[in-house]
Amino acid sequence: MIEFYTAATPNGHKVAIALEEMGIDYRVHPLDLSKLDQKQPEFLAINPNGRIPAIIDTENDDFAVFESGAILLYLAEKSGQLLPSDPKGRSRVIQWLMFQMSGVGPMMGQANVFYRYFPEKIPAAIERYQKEGRRLFEVMNGQLEQHPYLAGEEYSIADIATFPWVRIHEWSGIDISGLDALHGWLARIGEREAVQRGLMVPPPSDLSADERAERIRNMVTR
Repeated sequence: MIEFYTAATPNGHKVAIALEEMGIDYRVHPLDLSKLDQKQPEFLAINPNGRIPAIIDTENDDFAVFESGAILLYLAEKSGQLLPSDPKGRSRVIQWLMFQMSGVGPMMGQANVFYRYFPEKIPAAIERYQKEGRRLFEVMNGQLEQHPYLAGEEYSIADIATFPWVRIHEWSGIDISGLDALHGWLARIGEREAVQRGLMVPPPSDLSADERAERIRNMVTR
């Protein structure tokens, strides 16, 4: 059993989708980020960085794993799924996983902060992160013009890591017009039943988009 500590964010959705795709039994522990559940001592004992997601594998001596990319690798190795065993195939998946972890996630996260949440609008910062987000999407589009999935012919944890971020491009103010291969990839992955289930973990709140933005704005400015 995997004890899964999460919230309804792209990084949380990565792990939820992976658990659903791999058919691994798990129990959800939703954290309210606006109440700083992720900063409480009991969670910091699992993830000293105080961020979601995190897991505990009760079948492996209650082994804790934090950082979404590390969790995806752990689950893929545990299940033997969505990560090739041959060295080149494995490396390709990990390369695109790191592309998401070091590029897509951080750049879109900063775009979200300056475009949606930061109380002072700083046009230069907004433009910087939106332009870099668009550039990264163009890199993906070029790869997807040649292959159906990021690491090649097979769906993998690289796609799982990246999809929850790219799907919220409008929230980040990043235009994806003209990136036809990227559009097709979004549609292809979004049709997967496990992906649709994962996006509902934890269940979405009843808050409106404006109310969610206000809660995050309050967190950013604390």
